[in-house]
Amino acid sequence: MKTTCFDVSIADYIAHIVLNRPEKRNSMISAFWDELPAVISELEQDDSVRVIVISSTGPHFSAGIDTAVFASSEASTDDPRELEHQKRRHGARFYDNVLRMQRTFNCLEECRVPVLAAIQGGAIGGGVDLITACDMRYMSKDGFLTIFEINIGMTADVGTFPRITKLIPEGIARELAYTGRRMGAQEAKEIGLVNAVFDTHEELLAGVMSVAREITKKAPIAIYGSKRLITYSRDHSTADSLDYISIWNASMLSSAEVREAMAAAGEKREGDFASLPPKKQTMSDTVA
Repeated sequence: MKTTCFDVSIADYIAHIVLNRPEKRNSMISAFWDELPAVISELEQDDSVRVIVISSTGPHFSAGIDTAVFASSEASTDDPRELEHQKRRHGARFYDNVLRMQRTFNCLEECRVPVLAAIQGGAIGGGVDLITACDMRYMSKDGFLTIFEINIGMTADVGTFPRITKLIPEGIARELAYTGRRMGAQEAKEIGLVNAVFDTHEELLAGVMSVAREITKKAPIAIYGSKRLITYSRDHSTADSLDYISIWNASMLSSAEVREAMAAAGEKREGDFASLPPKKQTMSDTVA
């Protein structure tokens, strides 16, 4: 698939999405916000994909949102009345634009297959929004993250706060948000934000791909259920989560998949698992 911001490849059930604008520090231009959901949607419909890895190029994972994204798209005019109306609707336009960007990162959390982030250099501003929406995060030794918005007089608004406060202690999240300081890879690992730290970019990608390969060996329907239920449990009470898990397994658990998994383990072979069915498109999926 051809995009402006990404290179995409598939091999051995692993889809690899690479941010490909290193000369611009992989800043998130307008095209980024439309292309990422389209790429994720296409990949999760592909039964040759069981896990997605997102990595990057150049010195930084992402420098965050390109400020041009916030520029008004309304036509210039010399009409004083129209200029006044444009000023009045600025807030509504800004709100709609932020909702669009939030939906872009929601697609990572809602994707039916796991999404792993391999982070080298900086995950800055919007880069933090992106990585916190992924299932797991891994960093190279030079990696760092910063909730940079506070340094330019903004409040982070595309997804960092509701997610990072569930991943790390609240006091640390507040410190990062209020100060805009850099958190290095080792500190991020110590507080559980990243799963592992690697010495080099090459070792980082190799390590993440190794984890991805392990995931591809498991039953896709069981992985889908695990992802869905972990996210649900994070956002709901224990009682509600237990009830939802029971209902999920009552409708989704396959005794044939369980038997195949057990047989494959006993025979020391790859399991012959069913792929996920095509995803039905909802009305919200079609709304731009």
